[in-house]
Amino acid sequence: MSRWIVAVGAALVVGVAAGAGHTAQPSSARARVDAMLEAGQLVDAEATARAGGAGLRTALGDVLVLRGRLAAADSAYRAAVASGGPEERGARVGLAELMARRGDRAGAARMAGALIAESARGTAGWSARDQVALGRAYLLVASGDANAVRSALRAFDAATAQEPTLVDAALRASDLFLEKFVAPEAKKGYESVLAVQRGNARATLGLARVMEFLNDGDAIGRAREALKANPSLVAAELFIARLHLEAERGDSAQAAARRALAVDPSAMDAWATLGAVAWLAGDSASWDRARAEAHRLSTSPASFYVTLADAAARQRRYAAAEAFSAQALALDSLSVAALGALGTNRLRAGEIAAGRAQIERAFAIDPFNLWHKNTLDLLDVLDGFRTVDQGRFRFVAPAREADVLLPYLAPLLEEAYADLARRYDYRPAAPIRFEIYDRHADFSVRTVGLTGLGALGVSFGRVLAIDAPSARPPGSFNWGSTSWHELAHTFTLGLSGNRVPRWFSEGVSVLEERRARPGWGAQPTPEYLAALKAKFMRPVSTLNEGFVRPRRPDEVVLSYYHASLVCEWIESEFGAPALPAMLRGWRDGLTTEAVVQRVLRIDLPALDARFDTWVQARFRDRTVSEAPEGDAALEPLLQEVAARERAGDDAGLVAALERLVWVWPYDAGVHVKLAEAAARTGDFARALRERRVVLALGPSDPLGARVELARAMLGAGDRAGARREVLAVLEQAPTFERAQTLLLELRRSAPPEDSR
Repeated sequence: MSRWIVAVGAALVVGVAAGAGHTAQPSSARARVDAMLEAGQLVDAEATARAGGAGLRTALGDVLVLRGRLAAADSAYRAAVASGGPEERGARVGLAELMARRGDRAGAARMAGALIAESARGTAGWSARDQVALGRAYLLVASGDANAVRSALRAFDAATAQEPTLVDAALRASDLFLEKFVAPEAKKGYESVLAVQRGNARATLGLARVMEFLNDGDAIGRAREALKANPSLVAAELFIARLHLEAERGDSAQAAARRALAVDPSAMDAWATLGAVAWLAGDSASWDRARAEAHRLSTSPASFYVTLADAAARQRRYAAAEAFSAQALALDSLSVAALGALGTNRLRAGEIAAGRAQIERAFAIDPFNLWHKNTLDLLDVLDGFRTVDQGRFRFVAPAREADVLLPYLAPLLEEAYADLARRYDYRPAAPIRFEIYDRHADFSVRTVGLTGLGALGVSFGRVLAIDAPSARPPGSFNWGSTSWHELAHTFTLGLSGNRVPRWFSEGVSVLEERRARPGWGAQPTPEYLAALKAKFMRPVSTLNEGFVRPRRPDEVVLSYYHASLVCEWIESEFGAPALPAMLRGWRDGLTTEAVVQRVLRIDLPALDARFDTWVQARFRDRTVSEAPEGDAALEPLLQEVAARERAGDDAGLVAALERLVWVWPYDAGVHVKLAEAAARTGDFARALRERRVVLALGPSDPLGARVELARAMLGAGDRAGARREVLAVLEQAPTFERAQTLLLELRRSAPPEDSR
């Protein structure tokens, strides 16, 4: 099956905006129930539905589902089916969905299939609510059937066209688009609903989810707007809980999950959130209760373990995420989410073949999942990469990138490993897998499954990945500094048992960049100095939120530098052993507050206050214009190279050219200059390296470049290699004078036994 599903972006697009301009009026009993549900008035909605008798039994079932009273909802739906009322089809699909929630996938599929078969005989006379029921039925049988997804969207579209004020259809279509990662269409759908019903809570929450997906705006603030419109909107509480959990604010996540359970005690994701908080905190009693509730609610609660896997992965606990995913799959072998999570986490562990197998199974079941489609395309790209084992590292890169970059990167990473191992008294097991991507889209997919990621590198522990310099415009970043940064994560994650808070791990990595080379790592930019002066930067105790819930587009970048200053201050104030001691504290299962108390002997409020005093004093007299530039600026480096050349300063020229290579390594002329300057200073090993890189870049005069390579070999003491290279050139061009001249030099200078 082709992985390119055109229907995701085109054929699946439905007219969810058809009802724009209308305003819903609660002119019927059912509409009044819907209006109460939209306002979160569940008790009143139930009373109204019960008072409506047989005609509102389906509505009663819907209300009872939202209140978590599933057995009562089942009875209400069965009564509606038995009476054959106007919403009998909605009751049937409601029953099917309850079966699915209890783990009876087969029963749910049978009941949904019967409704679909009925529709095949014609839908004349079906109401808009019947069309919504049909769309829901198609989604219950969608596993492995791409046409079912299309049919669901067509049914929702038909419902919207028939009754524009029934916004449930447009909301379900939009939710489906977002589930398939088609955010632009989802956004259009939610906005169309808000044009019909201003302030609609589900649409407002939908926009919050789009904002979070696109990392664009205050998603949690928008979700809170949804809760103001509907205080009983469980999905909004669960969305907020997940964002709190990602920010490592377990107490806030737990509170949101409990608010959700107060409305719907059967909310599986709420129990999963409580389970994740308990598991992360080492609270075995709470963990056991959450798990027991999940298994009470369903005979196969795969979604519970998928949520746990997601929470674990977001906390960088990748091995645990893989284990939870495997548990989910054991409960439901057809769960796309479980297959995808297991495959993704195996890929993060470097288990490429096993990860691919799981993603392929997931994609076979759901060919509309863009994440899985992109990942499989990426794995096809990886198949064409070269694998090079060198020292403690296994490099995986396109052949050209391997030839150009590894002569610099391999020794740099060995140096970084030795330096970090000495400082943190920790040695990650080899080999450490290091992937290099020459297309940023591929790197982005490797990292988050989708294109558009702004980062330059990622660490999954002992699996690292970065953009090659060629994946970005020239001079965009320092790829040596980025590589050092990502390797530092291997140490902080490993030493802490993957329990280190994000702010600390990022702070250490940026600090280690600055230690690696002058000019490397984040510097106090004008934007940072202005943010510090304006008291915009968050205190240490909430600094994680600067990474996962930025208040403005540049807050993530500012937080990287701010976090590095926290780590620098801790080391200067409490001694060099403090940083590794804190990492070992997290490894031992301590909370951040307990780690700070044990290692630094202060509490979090004191940490916030003392660091703020220090950082404000450090930059009090710095003006915005004084902020330095790092080594990612090409033009200043080129100017320095030219100045060193004019001055005849070969040693300074070599140093400047080396710094230039870490910013842009693809200019053959730079490597020629570096080879010549290195040879003049007697550094023939460096000259030889440069001549090899020139050849890897595909010079306009390859035979001449090979002669110069041979000359560099001779300078480095490899006479035999130089002779082989010259003879190979002469085989192609017997009259090539430069090759003939070098061959004569080799013969004249050869020891007597080699003169032949």
